[in-house]
Amino acid sequence: MALPVNVQLRYWGIVAAVFLLLLWFLGDVLVPFVIGGAVAYFLDPVADRLESWGLSRGAATGVITIGAIAIFVIITLALLPALVRQAVDLANLVPQLFKDLQEFLISKFPQVLNEESQLRQTLVKIGEAAQSRALELVNTAVSSALTVINLVVLMVITPVVAVYLLLDWDNMVARIDELLPRDHAPTIRRLAEEIDRTLAGFVRGMVTVCGILGAYYAIALMIVGLDFGLVVGFIAGALTFIPYLGALIGGALAVGLALFQFWGEWWMIVIVAVIFQIGQFVEGNFLTPNLVGNSVGLHPVWLLLALSVFGAIFGFIGLLVAVPVAAAIGVLVRFAASQYKHSKLYTGLAEENDD
Repeated sequence: MALPVNVQLRYWGIVAAVFLLLLWFLGDVLVPFVIGGAVAYFLDPVADRLESWGLSRGAATGVITIGAIAIFVIITLALLPALVRQAVDLANLVPQLFKDLQEFLISKFPQVLNEESQLRQTLVKIGEAAQSRALELVNTAVSSALTVINLVVLMVITPVVAVYLLLDWDNMVARIDELLPRDHAPTIRRLAEEIDRTLAGFVRGMVTVCGILGAYYAIALMIVGLDFGLVVGFIAGALTFIPYLGALIGGALAVGLALFQFWGEWWMIVIVAVIFQIGQFVEGNFLTPNLVGNSVGLHPVWLLLALSVFGAIFGFIGLLVAVPVAAAIGVLVRFAASQYKHSKLYTGLAEENDD
C-alpha cells in the first residue's frame, strides 16, 4: 500500500531541504566533487562508445584519462601563459583605449568635450574604473589559481574524483535505481531519462559549440593580426553558453579593439566584424541545431534566472549546479502540468457530464 500523498511530499521536501543545506554549508568543499561528477557525466558516453568497441570499462577509462592528461598538458603549456599575458595586457590597455576615444571625440566634437564637460569627466571615470576592475579581476584569478589549495583541487582531487566516478558510473546508476520507491520507479526513471536528454542536449552540446567557436574566433582573429585575439576568442567562446551574449560581447570587444588598432584601414575592421558574422551564421544554422538541438527544454531566460538565483544564494557551487537543477525543475514542471491537465482540478465535471 502506497504512502499518502501528503506523507510522500513531506519526505521529498525533507530531501530537498537537506540538499539545499548541504549546498549552503559545504559549498566550497563540494566544488571538486561536483566538477569531478560533471566531468564523469560528460565523458560517460565516450566510455560507453569505447566499451562497444570491445574495451573493458577500466581500459576505456584509462584511454580517456591518458587523452585528457595529454590535452591538459598541451593547453597548459601552449595556451594558458599566452592567455594570461594577453588578459593582463588588455586590462592595462583599457585606460589608453578610453584616452584614444576621448581624443577622437575631441577632434570630431570639440564643443561637446571641453575640459569642463560632464561627458569627458564621465569617460575619464569609466576608464579608471574599468582599469581597476579589470586588473582586480585578473589579479584575483591569477593569485587564486596559484594557491596551494586550488592547485590541489585542480591537479589532484577533481581528476581523481572524475576517474573513479567514470569507472564506476554504470554501477552507481544501477545502485541508485535499486533504491527507488517501487511504486514510483517507472515514473522516476522516465523523468530521469528526460532530464538526462535535456542535460545531454544542452550541456554536452553547448560545451562542444563553445569550444569550436572559441577556437575559431581566436585563430581567425590572430590570423588577421588583431591584438588580444586569443583572449577575445576565449571570452566569446565561453560566453556562447548563454545565447547571443558571447557574440554580442566578443564582437563588440573585437570590433572596438579593431577600431583603435586598424583606424584608417576600414577593410580590416570589416574583416573582424565579418569573422563574428560567419561565426554566428555557422553556430545558428549548423552547430547548435546539430549538437544541441531545438527542444532541450532550457529557455535562455530560464537559464539566466537559474544562474542568477543559485549564484547569488550559493556562490560558485550554485553556478555549477544551476544548469542541472534548472533542467530537473523544467522537466518536473512539465510533468506536473501534464498531470494537472489530466486531473479533476483541470477537467472539473465536464468529462463526467460528457460521459
